[in-house]
Amino acid sequence: MTNTNSILAKINRLFDDHGKDWYMGEPVTMAEHMLQSAFFAQQSGADDELIIAALLHDIGHYTSEYAEDCLQQGIDNEHEDSAAEFLKTHFSKRVLDAIRLHVASKRYLCAIKPEYYDVLSEASKESLAVQGGPMNSDEVTEFEAEPYHQDAIKVRYWDDAGKQDSLTVPDLAHYIPMMQKLLLQPAADN
Repeated sequence: MTNTNSILAKINRLFDDHGKDWYMGEPVTMAEHMLQSAFFAQQSGADDELIIAALLHDIGHYTSEYAEDCLQQGIDNEHEDSAAEFLKTHFSKRVLDAIRLHVASKRYLCAIKPEYYDVLSEASKESLAVQGGPMNSDEVTEFEAEPYHQDAIKVRYWDDAGKQDSLTVPDLAHYIPMMQKLLLQPAADN
């Protein structure tokens, strides 16, 4: 199996193995949440890189070393970093950074737009506290220096929207051709 097929098989397996798990206090499963996030990205006219970032933004919940319920136990599972690490040799820096920064985006938005906190779900408010709360001014400056921070903010909004009970959206197979197109090609063996 090639490198390209291998990562797609791993992603598919993670969706199969964990997609039916409930999404931490939300009215949707993990698969429903990630698929809804990608759906909202696509509906907004986002390009393929951001659609796939929205699709895969929470895959790190299942690739990290932490227990699946650690957020509920008050432990940050750093799923955004786990996801970026899992995908790092397969997708562009833009995709990876939009994923890696989606938690920081929540902290950022709560710092610069305090009213944003009010639109967060209760589960998202609880995880915000575990993830460091709203950013301080130094963290805001550092976040704004990230080249893809605006993309991460978009992923954050789609993440927030992707928690709707009984919304019918395309399944993972719909996004496979898009992922295939975006996959970085491994260097040729010499």
